[in-house]
Amino acid sequence: MKPSKKPSKKDLNRPRIVVIGGGTGTFVVLSGLKNESVDLTAIVTVADSGGSSGRLRDEFGFLPVGDFRQSLAALAQENDQSWIRELLLYRFSKGRELKGHNLGNLILTALQEMAGSTPYALEIAGKIFRLDGRIYPSTIQNVQLVTSYTDGTKVVGEHHLDEKKQGGKQIKSVSLKPEAKFYGKAAQAIKHANLIILGPGDLYGSLIPNLVAKGAKVALRQSQAKIVYIVNLMTRYTQTHHMTAKDHVEKLSSYMGRQPDVVIVNTGKIPPQILTAYGKEHEFPVTDDLNGEFRVIRGDFVSTKAIKQKKVDVVQRSLLRHDQQKLTQAIMKLL
Repeated sequence: MKPSKKPSKKDLNRPRIVVIGGGTGTFVVLSGLKNESVDLTAIVTVADSGGSSGRLRDEFGFLPVGDFRQSLAALAQENDQSWIRELLLYRFSKGRELKGHNLGNLILTALQEMAGSTPYALEIAGKIFRLDGRIYPSTIQNVQLVTSYTDGTKVVGEHHLDEKKQGGKQIKSVSLKPEAKFYGKAAQAIKHANLIILGPGDLYGSLIPNLVAKGAKVALRQSQAKIVYIVNLMTRYTQTHHMTAKDHVEKLSSYMGRQPDVVIVNTGKIPPQILTAYGKEHEFPVTDDLNGEFRVIRGDFVSTKAIKQKKVDVVQRSLLRHDQQKLTQAIMKLL
């Protein structure tokens, strides 16, 4: 694999921010911070096993690319046009084999096959789409997420977290199969970071899978960076049913080996029609019961944009997002 390009003096002078997660939550954070004078690194989960990513993973044997694609779309230079982002996020609605697949996933799968490794494929993608930042997998090993419940049951595969039959069950722990090492460059990024952001995103599907790789906890505990956790707007029936903001923080802290320094939680009102839609799925706003040895930033962080689920997308997506601009402003004040 060819060596990565060394950061320029300009990069070294900018505050270094590491965003850990995956999915649309990480997409929102990166999209906002990309427009600020900061040096960005995304550390992304590789435990995805559902939807287009899961199909490609099963067929080609590479690391799942869906979360990489979200970060790639967020960081890509657009030149005042959205076509690059739209291209990476485009999902086919026709074709027996293509239907449901995401074009960005296909591009990244092809790059993995051509480059011979996921890190090198991401490096090439960074050059092609002129990323203002970098993307690292949390591990370069092909892993599955193992979820253990308090009732003694266990499932293998991240996609099981979305199955309604798991709804209301309490998760005891998650792990990776096989046990995997935290990616070295991801650990270095954490070591040199000024600010580390976790969330928003599925607690057990997007955040914790990054932290259970061997070495992640050590890297976070030894880091001198300020750690920020952005609490989700809503609970997830199949993951965090009845969990309060404090419950979220405590569970995340147990996997990090330390508490976050700052917690961002929403106090803004959520539109009634959105609450009704979530309520039908047994999902509700995360209750703010926070207190403790960390700073809490409260505010209206709800986006007013309506999110529509595409019929061709078989994976259930959230209807609500954090407001990109408000979230960015809150984060930048921490620097």
